[in-house]
Amino acid sequence: MITEKSWKVILSDYLQNNNFKQTINFVAKQYKRSIVYPPKNDIFKAFELCSFDHVRVVIIGQDPYHAIDQATGLAFSVTKDTNIPPSLQNIFKEIESDTGKPSQCLPYGDLTNWSHQGVLLLNSVLTVESDKPGSHAGHGWEEFTDEVIKQISNNKNSVVFLLWGAYAQKKGSSIDRAKHCVLESSHPSPLGAYRGFIGCKHFTQCNDYLMRHDKEAVNW
Repeated sequence: MITEKSWKVILSDYLQNNNFKQTINFVAKQYKRSIVYPPKNDIFKAFELCSFDHVRVVIIGQDPYHAIDQATGLAFSVTKDTNIPPSLQNIFKEIESDTGKPSQCLPYGDLTNWSHQGVLLLNSVLTVESDKPGSHAGHGWEEFTDEVIKQISNNKNSVVFLLWGAYAQKKGSSIDRAKHCVLESSHPSPLGAYRGFIGCKHFTQCNDYLMRHDKEAVNW
């Protein structure tokens, strides 16, 4: 369960409802029956590392990596001992092209430092069975993360949402665009990166917006 105080407060009603309890019960059973990622203690890592009060950027992913030793509980991020997946390679490629310098995360694919800077790396679905992408979709995680997005949209101002690909764009359809900055492109995966993600310049656009609203830029 979430232990970070500001998230517990803002999500207090949702965390008590029966639908969320059913999701947690489903996930607990799956960890007992099969290999599930990320490690159980990392399910809510995105929230533990980036408090609600600190959120200024949200990057929306789909579900965790489903191969061994990849998923960390942070969207797009992998452990330091893991090869950088193709989507994240393209993210790093765009950062260097856009900002003129390599990502400060390199040579690793661990994005923890982004979380510490107020970037919520939010997967829509927080768990997955090994080698079965999308296996935990449709069991309530989507409603939970919809609630997270709603609370950020309703209760914060001038947050940057990065929506890469049709799935993330649909997920972010409820964001109040009068209050927040929403940047959209194709997905950074090899199938979609050159349909709009490469060259989107989202990282400098994000920082320009943050600084215009008296917020510190992200060191990508």
